[in-house]
Amino acid sequence: MVSFTGLLAGIGLLPVAYGASPSRASSATVSAPSSQFTIPASADVGAQLIANIDDPKAVNAQSACPGYKASNVNNTAHGFTASLQLAGKPCNVYGTDVDSLTLTVEYQAKDRLNIQIVPSHVDSSNASWYILSEDAVPRPKVSPNASIPESDLFVSWSNEPSFNFKVTRKATGDALFDTEGSVLVYENQFIEFVTSLPKDYNLYGLGERMSQLRLLRNANLTMYAADIGDPIDSNIYGQHPFYLDTRYYKQEHGPHVLSKSSKIDKSQEYVSYSHGVFLRNAHGQEVLLRSQNLTWRLLGGSIDLTFYAGPTQADVTKQYQLSTVGLPAMQQYNTFGFHQCRWGYNNWSEFENVVANFEKFEIPLEYVWADIDYMHGYRNFDNDEHRFSYSEGERFLRKLHDGGRRWVPIVDGALYIPNPENTSDAYDTYTRGAADDVFIKNPDGSLYIGAVWPGYTVFPDWHHPKAVEFWANELLIWWKKLAYDGVWYDMAEVSSFCVGSCGTGNLTLNPVHPPFALPGEPGNVVYDYPEGFNVTNSTEAASASAGASSQAASNGGGATSTSTSYLRTTPTPGVRNVNHPPYVINHVQTGHDLAVHAISPNSTHVDGVQEYDVHSLYGHQGLNATYQGLLKVRSDKRPFIIGRSTFAGSGKWTGHWGGDNFSKWGSMYFSISQALSFSLFGIPMFGVDTCGFNGNSAEELCNRWMQLSAFFPFYRNHNVLSAIPQEPYRWASVIEASKAAMRIRYSILPYFYTLFHLAHTTGSTVMRALAWEFPHDPSLAAVDTQFLVGPSIMVVPVLEPQVDTVKGVFPGIGQGEVWYDWYTQTAVHAKPGVNTTIPAPLGHIPVFVRGGSVLPMQEPALTTRDARKTPWSLLVSLGSQGTATGQLYLDDGESIHPVDTLSVKFMASSSSLRASARGTWKENNPLANVTVLGVTKEPSSVTLNGQKVSTDSVRYNETSQALYVNGLQKFTAQGAWTQDWVLTW
Repeated sequence: MVSFTGLLAGIGLLPVAYGASPSRASSATVSAPSSQFTIPASADVGAQLIANIDDPKAVNAQSACPGYKASNVNNTAHGFTASLQLAGKPCNVYGTDVDSLTLTVEYQAKDRLNIQIVPSHVDSSNASWYILSEDAVPRPKVSPNASIPESDLFVSWSNEPSFNFKVTRKATGDALFDTEGSVLVYENQFIEFVTSLPKDYNLYGLGERMSQLRLLRNANLTMYAADIGDPIDSNIYGQHPFYLDTRYYKQEHGPHVLSKSSKIDKSQEYVSYSHGVFLRNAHGQEVLLRSQNLTWRLLGGSIDLTFYAGPTQADVTKQYQLSTVGLPAMQQYNTFGFHQCRWGYNNWSEFENVVANFEKFEIPLEYVWADIDYMHGYRNFDNDEHRFSYSEGERFLRKLHDGGRRWVPIVDGALYIPNPENTSDAYDTYTRGAADDVFIKNPDGSLYIGAVWPGYTVFPDWHHPKAVEFWANELLIWWKKLAYDGVWYDMAEVSSFCVGSCGTGNLTLNPVHPPFALPGEPGNVVYDYPEGFNVTNSTEAASASAGASSQAASNGGGATSTSTSYLRTTPTPGVRNVNHPPYVINHVQTGHDLAVHAISPNSTHVDGVQEYDVHSLYGHQGLNATYQGLLKVRSDKRPFIIGRSTFAGSGKWTGHWGGDNFSKWGSMYFSISQALSFSLFGIPMFGVDTCGFNGNSAEELCNRWMQLSAFFPFYRNHNVLSAIPQEPYRWASVIEASKAAMRIRYSILPYFYTLFHLAHTTGSTVMRALAWEFPHDPSLAAVDTQFLVGPSIMVVPVLEPQVDTVKGVFPGIGQGEVWYDWYTQTAVHAKPGVNTTIPAPLGHIPVFVRGGSVLPMQEPALTTRDARKTPWSLLVSLGSQGTATGQLYLDDGESIHPVDTLSVKFMASSSSLRASARGTWKENNPLANVTVLGVTKEPSSVTLNGQKVSTDSVRYNETSQALYVNGLQKFTAQGAWTQDWVLTW
């Protein structure tokens, strides 16, 4: 859903009330007894704080604070512990200094190390100190054979001039993390530590945000979950305090050389080592990247750092997932089909029309999605019976399911609270939740009542022992009325459209209108159009501009410039101020106030923990509850969830979409780096709102974007209420472009599914940056305009308007890599390290196959069900040595623990291709054809398991050097993989 904070710009500033607040009814006028009360815009205005990084008067903690001294060092079975005592007079710059800390260094595995620093005791000044619960985010465990001698890493420390520590990679002697020359600052609301970085470092991760893939070397990175419509370089929906650090070394320069056990080609000029760092802390935080150091600042909690030795990106990602956050959920096979959504499908008939149009134009469609339109008063688990009746919905879903398609509705983080003076306003979900008292409270114990789409709302308290069961039960009750096929979990940052408990004392006004105009309401017509639209559609663009100008004039000219007086926060000794912490992070919401467009930091969970300490975990815990609910719906079926607000480890339960992007070329460009970052975070099921969400899309943009997203794991088109429709069948050229890209996607669905099984079982990635797959080429470190799907498919999309070519690099081509054009099946002739100009007329997306690959494929169809019923084919792209490998994984496509599975290995060498299958899954579809690329001469004969293939079924293209072998069904009538076979040529 859309975030509308930006629409509130320019409003007047009012005092902020937190916790239980008095009635705001008097601040708006109700024109008639029957009209709906609108929450005033001032309700979502917080304090105007100045972020510390922007404040020239801010105290530099590194200069003001004394640091610590280590003593009482004790060796343990897997490392050592020490006491840290404040080394001088407390500085108390952004809170109250903690005078005594405990350091624990734990060598957890050969490739993993943990350093934890926590308060030694809890006193009255920090009695509410929160250390992240292992129930929410488990800590990695120690391997039984872990030891200092066996570790790839080593920790040293010093007390000169104050306590500092260093993490070194033994193989190179390189310091991966080094706090020498800085002081540790540890206060009850502020923690700061600094590490040096090498010159020209390459860092990735530290999300969630829309930005380039490689982080800028002078960036201020805020991490705090926020409901905001995809600004560039700011904190958005989730929090992932993890980064990958890749360092390149020239091979001839010591001491940074490869270990003797390395298998790297010694002829390469550079080699690289990668390591990962995870900070297990959910508080609001900032990372300040500077020329040769990194400063990490936290608003509380503990220092709990885990280091992953790599030495490659693939190793780091596996180590992070396997040991710490968990492996990503295995997706149902059908989820890799195409998904269509929009805010504005108003009834079941409109859904039927959408499906009918996809069928009419023969565009594949797997899922249709419902935004908040289907809800009764925007209430979770409750359909609007006038437009989305359960009886009509049951008929629609039966027909949809019979056609091999599915339906997913949105579910939001907040729940409506009924008007106590209106007996017809009963809401059973609230009643059941209130009976178990599972909602978040104010500090005084009263119910915390915010405001979201339904009006005044309450928020499930995921710390309550009955909350998950309550949520799961609501999903089950609803599913029994309407057999939905997954959940779209949204608004769980958690969002609220007012500051504080604004519904307290106001419930007799419910349901109330949000404090902003919805798209399409008077004064809020969507007139936007993407860049370049005025060039190709000048008449329509002029009309839109005129409409926008007229609307702005009628609204008083839009935002009015006002002088803003920013507040500086100061610490109060011994007091923990959670609503306005002494250190102000550069939070994206207006004024940097943590309570704006969210529930207040002092809202309180059943265990006494305040939202301040766990805010960024709300969506993470709600996703777990949703996962448990879908297991209750179907205990044997993999839950399908796409969530917006995520934390480290959410990938165990969910996929993610990039949020409320814009119908702009920039949003399409940044979608690649968004997807690659979530590969690092262990959430490979990622996609964006294709063609853009906010604003009006256009034919050229949608044409290019539908083709780009066809190579993302999650492939969905979605846009905002009142914007022009953008289903792919709306423009003739987009129809053809979408079908062309989908033909490739649906052909390689078995490859996608195999990649996901590998991710689910080993922690490998699906979408990959070129730098990760070719780790010893520093020229690829910042490339985020093209990407790989697994190791074998490279996509080079057009990301700008009004062009018919695109530039791309072909990695490894100087070290023997071969790339084949997907369409012509010919080897690419390109120079190493050079941007090659590639033809890319509108409707064509350049796709390349890596030499050395074997791709299992089936025929495209309008649904994945039908595609799985088609014959098999293999695309063999020989490498420079005439070899290729590949694999295939199959099962029933939906069981959590499938009884029958099949794994097939492919190996080509010496003019032969071998297939070896293991498992009990019965695949009845035959093998129809094999295409071999890179065959240097025409073969005299082709055989399958010694039986000659008819010459009529064999074709060789001397120009492309491609061999086509057809008619293999008669050899494999019992199934392509029922027995091992060898194809020779």
